[in-house]
Amino acid sequence: MSEAAKERFGELVDIMARLRGVGGCPWDREQTHESIKPYLLEETYEVLEAIDERDPGKLREELGDLLLQVVFHAQMADEAGTFDIAEVIGSINEKLRRRHPHVFGEVKADTAQEVLFNWEQIKQRERRQAKQSASALDGVPKELPALLRAHRLQEKASRVGFDWKEADEVLRKVEEEMRELRQAMGGQASAQVEAELGDLLFALVNLSRFIAVNPEDALRKTIARFISRFRYIEEALAQKGASLKDTTLEQMDALWDEAKSREQKM
Repeated sequence: MSEAAKERFGELVDIMARLRGVGGCPWDREQTHESIKPYLLEETYEVLEAIDERDPGKLREELGDLLLQVVFHAQMADEAGTFDIAEVIGSINEKLRRRHPHVFGEVKADTAQEVLFNWEQIKQRERRQAKQSASALDGVPKELPALLRAHRLQEKASRVGFDWKEADEVLRKVEEEMRELRQAMGGQASAQVEAELGDLLFALVNLSRFIAVNPEDALRKTIARFISRFRYIEEALAQKGASLKDTTLEQMDALWDEAKSREQKM
């Protein structure tokens, strides 16, 4: 790490301590771990947005905002006497060395798959030593968005051999789940419809792994395209002095196709 990076990180820690200290910022001093949880989540998603937009300047700024949240939590813990930022950094340093024995030890791992397998084995061993649950599925937060959580759970199951062999098998499973959803919809039993829809979504997430597409990213980008195209419809109608309520579905579909065509030419 450069001397400038060390100096600026230390300055950030000092600024946060001052904001929380006597004579500091009233708002910052009132916060707790629980009260700033929403900001941690919000800043994380803003980092993801900057990555999607391929905007280095915005990414730099949003990473700074996210780093502030880490320092904020560490400062509150320091005040409570539980841990400080140095212990946070020391903990992750030690964990990285421990979980990369192929770099910092004598273990051999020539492929990314071998690295992931070793990583899961080490994590399970750590949990057993701590007398915690040692399931291969442990370590995936319940708070993750459902698509991302499904993807991570399926990855973990795959690393211990519980997986399909090829994408065609998963595609057949998707088709099977679609048929079962259609049958459930015919019976109009809401609980069964919900269960079958969940199974279909889970199968689609499985398919996404085999075609190397992150389902959360794919859906977020589809949502962004939907918003862009819908706004195009609104703006096109506004230029004509028309409104959505006075426009037929066929007319809106035609404008939707125009928006798609414009995207493809960009």
